[in-house]
Amino acid sequence: MTRHINNHSNDDAKHSDLSPQEQQGEVVLHQSLRPNSFESYIGQDELIANLKVFVRAAKKRKQALDHVLLAGPPGLGKTTLAHVLAEEAKATLHTTSGPAIDHKGVLASLLTSLNEGDVLFIDEIHRLSAVVEENLYPAMEDFRFDLFVGDGPYAKAVTMNLPRFTLIGATTRVGMLTGPLYNRFGFHAQIHYYNDHDMIAIVKRSAQILKLEIEDEGVQEIARRSRGTPRISNRLLNRVRDFADVDNEGLVSKTIAAKALDRLGIDHVGLDLLDRRYLTILAEQFQGGPVGVETMVAALSEDRGTIEDVVEPFLLQQGFIARTARGRVALDKTLLHLGLK
Repeated sequence: MTRHINNHSNDDAKHSDLSPQEQQGEVVLHQSLRPNSFESYIGQDELIANLKVFVRAAKKRKQALDHVLLAGPPGLGKTTLAHVLAEEAKATLHTTSGPAIDHKGVLASLLTSLNEGDVLFIDEIHRLSAVVEENLYPAMEDFRFDLFVGDGPYAKAVTMNLPRFTLIGATTRVGMLTGPLYNRFGFHAQIHYYNDHDMIAIVKRSAQILKLEIEDEGVQEIARRSRGTPRISNRLLNRVRDFADVDNEGLVSKTIAAKALDRLGIDHVGLDLLDRRYLTILAEQFQGGPVGVETMVAALSEDRGTIEDVVEPFLLQQGFIARTARGRVALDKTLLHLGLK
């Protein structure tokens, strides 16, 4: 069995109206929505096919899998895929994030806790500090770590040999990775938004695990509004289930799904309130652009990371906006969607 280790705590959601046994059951149920093998992973067919080859080759040579970089917008399954890779490689998974490794000592502690063949998963790897990143290079390339003991002229360099491990890095912003770090990964995987067929399969699978009674039209309605993102589809499925339990004796029909999602502010193509505010401000207040990102951040009163990593990728992919050298520009699809001339 693969053992998962996390170096930062993650409090489980508390349900005041549930007993401790029921709370544990809810946690286990929601964790089970995450695929744990290549066979249960839906979508990203070409990527999964390549990863299967790499894992089989590593097993055949009895070596650790080469370092893997997973890139893509939030919610597409980078963390899930890291868990799947560890499970398929029969390896122990250690998870952390870039901001959590705030100095060299934390990195040393992580690396020295690894055993032969272990997998170290670093989420948001683009947020590593320059000092930590530079100390990660020899660990990735030569499987050694240089540690300085003492201060000033009495400091001594101690080289520690590390077991051969696999580093899996996840990032939503590949452009923020330095060239030396990017080039030390043996495989670069770009995870794309899921198509409608895959989203329907994902919603069906989650509904079956949740033992939810749902009609095919209800599945399609949720999948269509999930903007090609499994994390969003699972969240919407849970919220629709609440409306179904209260208004329709637990059955999720197309009518119930549409009603619930309308009340949540999710329109027929998956745009939420923030998306529509973005498009409305761009189209009406700034006459369609071009508008710089800092201006949009100020107009929306939102964090720049939220705009660039969460809002804009889907709008770009769906053809609502374009990024130009002069700024963001609204396309014809935006005007049609908002009913503007």
